[in-house]
Amino acid sequence: MVETVRIYVPCDAAAVSVGADDTAAAIATVAAMRKIKIEIIRNGSRGMLWLEPLVEIATKNGRIAYGPVAAEDVAGLFDADFLKGGEHPLAHGITEEIAYFAQQERLTFARCGIIEPLNLDDYEKHGGLAGLRKALKLEPSDIVEAVTQSGLRGRGGAGFPTGIKWKTALEQQSDEKYICCNADEGDSGTFADRLLMEGDPFSLLEGMVVAGRAVGARTGYIYIRSEYPHAIKTMRRAVEMFRAAGFLGDNIDGSDTRFYISIRVGAGAYICGEETSMLESIEGKRGQIKVKPPIPAISGLFGKPTIINNVLSLATTPVILAKGADHYKNFGVGRSRGTQPFQLAGDIARGGLVEKAFGVTLGDLINNFGGGTRSGKPVRAVQTGGPLGAYIPVSGFSVAMEYEALAQAGAMLGHGGVVVFNDTVDMAKQARFAMEFCEIESCGKCTPCRIGAVRGKETIDKIIAGEDIAKNLEILDDLCDLMTDASLCAMGGLTPMPVQSAVKHFPEDFGG
Repeated sequence: MVETVRIYVPCDAAAVSVGADDTAAAIATVAAMRKIKIEIIRNGSRGMLWLEPLVEIATKNGRIAYGPVAAEDVAGLFDADFLKGGEHPLAHGITEEIAYFAQQERLTFARCGIIEPLNLDDYEKHGGLAGLRKALKLEPSDIVEAVTQSGLRGRGGAGFPTGIKWKTALEQQSDEKYICCNADEGDSGTFADRLLMEGDPFSLLEGMVVAGRAVGARTGYIYIRSEYPHAIKTMRRAVEMFRAAGFLGDNIDGSDTRFYISIRVGAGAYICGEETSMLESIEGKRGQIKVKPPIPAISGLFGKPTIINNVLSLATTPVILAKGADHYKNFGVGRSRGTQPFQLAGDIARGGLVEKAFGVTLGDLINNFGGGTRSGKPVRAVQTGGPLGAYIPVSGFSVAMEYEALAQAGAMLGHGGVVVFNDTVDMAKQARFAMEFCEIESCGKCTPCRIGAVRGKETIDKIIAGEDIAKNLEILDDLCDLMTDASLCAMGGLTPMPVQSAVKHFPEDFGG
């Protein structure tokens, strides 16, 4: 009896965008023509995006990776006997032994690329539901304590301790509380939320149910940006399956816990990545920030206590419950505990996701994992923390990628995005882009952000034109200080970071 060969081809949006569907169809066609029994499994991406479409063949020695595999490569792979791990120019050996992957510490993304995303049995077989089942037997305060002791901090950018936020909501007396997942991943060069929602959706749902039990909430919302149609479709199906299996609804898994989840789709406004703007959008209002206090954990969605966490924060809590706070806490450095999924983008040879314990250096990410620039040109600057993050020169590559070290260097971690620019970049134009971006994306509620961004763009235009450079640089600096100190939210408050870092590290581009 001939055994059926299992072949994994990602259904992740990144893989699909470079032809994964055509590759899967070609594999099926050639196998049928050659009367070879195969089973094609559409998994999530492993995060090695430069190798997509990545095709993996299940063998007794592990999965063998081939990539990037285009549809026209498929016949040649069959000729090379790739179903038995045959040699081929596109072969990379056992997937887990590829250096890029083998050097990672995967906790949040432990299952991504391994399991079939919408197969609940596969999810449970690989450790899923263990955290939830443990949490259902604990008192809410014990869950909060475990998350607090783990040192988990928000992965959406602010880095606020998750346990403290949960404790605040738990202590509120209210007839209704909410859990809101901020999946409005709008930062340039970031894609970790999307990778997880498309590759391991049940981990996010599990984390939300754990959070609901921890603070006494019965309702959860996942706010996903409309630009993520694959993630939206996957999460909606995952919610249906989780509910049908008894992990959403009343008496979850035979316990007294009740929790429901709904998907809400954003309309593409960057400002809705700010937590209070997101709440306004969920309520059907214009996405505009709300003045704090009160903080959402006290008065949030519909005026009720609300926990707002990022996708990665929520998806990590089941790991903490299943393996213990100490296990998670043993990764990382200082006050930055656990792991961070870094996303390498821009002019980078090996772009993709790297989950590492906090403390890895920026240079290690760029050179060891990323392999330098794709263009072969020298690196000039790297922006960390999204479009409102600082530009770091090559001389700063020794900085440790953790909250406090980056803050001391005048930068920020943000959502873990790392965008590489080569030596052709004009940093004055990048500074102008930051102001223009703020001008376009501002909700308009506060003057420093609404007007400051416009004046900032105009001032940089004068500098680029060579008009009274010294005076306009002084005006720009004063304007940045005003926006930082007086803006109501991080939209205006952080826009000066890329501008001032560009002026500081690359004065020659500003006529200095």
